[in-house]
Amino acid sequence: MKFFIDNIFLIAIVLLSGGALLFPALTQRGKKASPAEVTLLINRSKATVLDVRAKDKAEGRIIDSKHIPLAELGNRMAELNKFKDKTLVVVCDKGISAFSAARMLEKSGFSDVVVMEGGIDAWKAQNLPLTK
Repeated sequence: MKFFIDNIFLIAIVLLSGGALLFPALTQRGKKASPAEVTLLINRSKATVLDVRAKDKAEGRIIDSKHIPLAELGNRMAELNKFKDKTLVVVCDKGISAFSAARMLEKSGFSDVVVMEGGIDAWKAQNLPLTK
């Protein structure tokens, strides 16, 4: 017991840093799909792909994807209203920031929002086509 009392600040730091590491994994809820599943969604159900990467990182994009950076998504949500009843696949670099975009879209009334696991990095790893 004396150990815990003497090292309470170190123990608190360990618990806080562990919680900070687990937080992103615990908050990633919602529908997810692999790049192969996304290609099926695009081909079968005419899903629309939304690329939320920053402008400087959006060099190679998925063909026919809409590009709205995550920072601008709240202001440009009206551009996506025609896709509210369709499947909307959200893509980012590694598949992490797309979850916050998906939450924003779901709160705005989008019925079917899917996040691509692994993001564009996973898409490239499977040698799937990109456009400039």
